[in-house]
Amino acid sequence: MTTKTNMLSVAQALDHMLSRVRTLSATETVATTDALGRILASPQYSQLHVPPQDNTQMDGYAVRAADCASGHARLRISQRIPAGIVGQPLEPGTAARIFTGALIPQGADAVVMQEQCESEGDAVVIRHQPAAGEWIRRQGEDIRVGATILEAGTVLRAQEMGLAASVGLATLPVLRRPKVAIFFTGDELAMPGDTLRPGAIYNSNRYTLTGLLQGLGCDITDLGIVPDNLAATRAALRQAAEGHDLIITSGGVSVGEEDHVKPAVEAEGQLAMWQIAMKPGKPLAFGEVGSAFFIGLPGNPVSSFVTFLLFVRPFLLRLQGVSRVAPQTYSMRADFDWSKPDRRNEFLRARINADGGLDLFPNQSSGVLSSAVWGDGLIDLPPSQTVVLGQMVSFIPFSSLGVV
Repeated sequence: MTTKTNMLSVAQALDHMLSRVRTLSATETVATTDALGRILASPQYSQLHVPPQDNTQMDGYAVRAADCASGHARLRISQRIPAGIVGQPLEPGTAARIFTGALIPQGADAVVMQEQCESEGDAVVIRHQPAAGEWIRRQGEDIRVGATILEAGTVLRAQEMGLAASVGLATLPVLRRPKVAIFFTGDELAMPGDTLRPGAIYNSNRYTLTGLLQGLGCDITDLGIVPDNLAATRAALRQAAEGHDLIITSGGVSVGEEDHVKPAVEAEGQLAMWQIAMKPGKPLAFGEVGSAFFIGLPGNPVSSFVTFLLFVRPFLLRLQGVSRVAPQTYSMRADFDWSKPDRRNEFLRARINADGGLDLFPNQSSGVLSSAVWGDGLIDLPPSQTVVLGQMVSFIPFSSLGVV
């Protein structure tokens, strides 16, 4: 366990967490149409060529290139081939009217687009010298029989669903959804819809974290708000550990007299990591309770949001066998000055402006959730680093963190 004077860096903390992941093993089969966001459990192979046969990329005329060598050939139209129809072998000295996606008839070796042709009754004038293979999609040009089309651990997006369908896969094997229990500590918390008593605040983290977990396809058990005492927190942890892969808490992981999560985890399980050298989000905890992993997030709304994106999201992805969990980062121009650096790694909320630079939200407090709504992502600022106008900084878009 870390101490206040020996906090782990963000990279060290994430490496430590990911090194302890036990990947889920249970799988299920889902319809390819229902596979969006799921994690592929095993590699998928093609049983056919894509395209299955040579076909045309254009509306036009299928010809023998040698018959059009003059650049002004007049050929009889011998047949008409729409998509889905198998044409007859092409007679020498003739052309076949053909439409996008239709199979190339035997004997033809090029397609001339209709814009380069002129129809004259039952003949066509070809005003072009086509090269052999012109405008023809070759059999297997996209995918060959036996090729691996999708690797295990792939997060299935719309394009992966379409690729699976293109080789005839009506179903896909996927890992079961992670089972996550969440609860929130704080006697000051109230739920939207309730009257806000003096000293109370609405529990925004419940909605933020639920939305983030839903975006990752988790099965969520919400245990609600737990009273600020050790016994209640321990009881909630025991309940959450039953039948879940991960327990997430929000609040109560700092060092105050009313922060009971840390001692509760130490009593019911083990705490492997506590406190990260980052801002916002220093009081982040990680460990295990029973057979479930545990991640304790800070209570401040921005801290909870940022630590989820940087730690919980990659942890849940790795839990499902995804190997590439690091977000895409970009080097972008800072259109602001930052003259008050922290000794910790800072994650500043910023927005891309019309000139392609980054503007900074004026209030970077960990309690100002509107900064996350206003911003397009996070500037990853190393410890003790200032920023001057025009300097290049590392930017992590929310979109690369699964937040759209």
